Amino acid sequence: MKRLFTLLFLLTILTPAIAQKKLLPGFVRRMLFEKDSTRKSSFFLLPVLGSAPETGVEVGGSALYSFYTDTIHPGTRVSNVFAYATITTKGQERVSLSTSYWAPQNAWHYIAAASFINFPNDFYGIGNNTLKANQDHIGQKRFKVNFEADKHLGSNIYLGVVAGGFNYSFNDKEPGGIYETDPRMEDPSGGASVFIGPSLIYDTRNNNTYTTKGMVITSYFNLMKGIFGNNSYTGGFFNIEYAQFFKLSKRFVLGLDIQDQNLTGSRSPFYLMPALGSDEMMRGYYNGRYRDRNLIAGQTELRYRLSDRIGVVGFVGTGTVYNKSLSFDDLKPNYGGGLRYFFDVEKGLSMRVDYGFGEKRPGENRQSGLYLSLGESF
Repeated sequence: MKRLFTLLFLLTILTPAIAQKKLLPGFVRRMLFEKDSTRKSSFFLLPVLGSAPETGVEVGGSALYSFYTDTIHPGTRVSNVFAYATITTKGQERVSLSTSYWAPQNAWHYIAAASFINFPNDFYGIGNNTLKANQDHIGQKRFKVNFEADKHLGSNIYLGVVAGGFNYSFNDKEPGGIYETDPRMEDPSGGASVFIGPSLIYDTRNNNTYTTKGMVITSYFNLMKGIFGNNSYTGGFFNIEYAQFFKLSKRFVLGLDIQDQNLTGSRSPFYLMPALGSDEMMRGYYNGRYRDRNLIAGQTELRYRLSDRIGVVGFVGTGTVYNKSLSFDDLKPNYGGGLRYFFDVEKGLSMRVDYGFGEKRPGENRQSGLYLSLGESF
């Protein structure tokens, strides 16, 4: 799906002279081109326009409001509120609202999000070797809300709690396909659950939006309990991610990112299984092409700042999903590159466009994908 984001991205990179000649409206010049080192709040608006056979035309937009809760102490990190909403001509919609709030001097970190998705999805089966030929179109509705609060205990350690709930529902658009016949499929119609659990974070990053040195280790465990018609379900979900950054020179930064996810419990609802591929990890793989009870993936990214405004990156990685035992022979390749435009230099906030490549399975084209996002991938 091609979006207006691409046009806007190219406009901001290729035509800064337009803004210098004051041919653009003042709020656009301030949003995209003007530098501000006063630690003021900032607002960024991005329109969305696209089309696909299963959705028709999709229109909407996203907005990012970033701010500091403490402008006196320079160590306080950037907080933000992000909103996204689109509708399609075939009656689908996606809406989300999220925030990452850093209290003064980073004493607390709060994360909250609420989202609703009514959007088509593709199901290929379960496991690490699904086939493109088995692609099955399904309809998905999902409502999810979550909240996290982490207290700084000192020595770069945060301890907190994660809580929330979700409700998934699905319908098969093409009866008789892999969605019905995969023997490992559980809970095909979806289900609702609530969850709660601890989080533990170790964070030495020098900046939470564009890190040039330091590390962050993020971990949490969600204890899940089914509700409503799903009240017989109990399970858990564990996630741990390690990222470290090395400043090689004034303009070069090397980032390393490793993630492990595990679904626990005796049941395996397919919609809760870790899925390979996103705009952050294993770029180039359709999210959900490969899913199973466990996931492990890693990547390294070399970032180069051509100027204060423009950056380029190259990345390589690998990952896989598995049921019980991990085989390194099943690891899948991942590589690609991208461009960055820093619309807020002081805060290190950027638009990014990445193109990632994955494996080429026999009889299929090489898997690949274009990603248009705000902020760095990790």
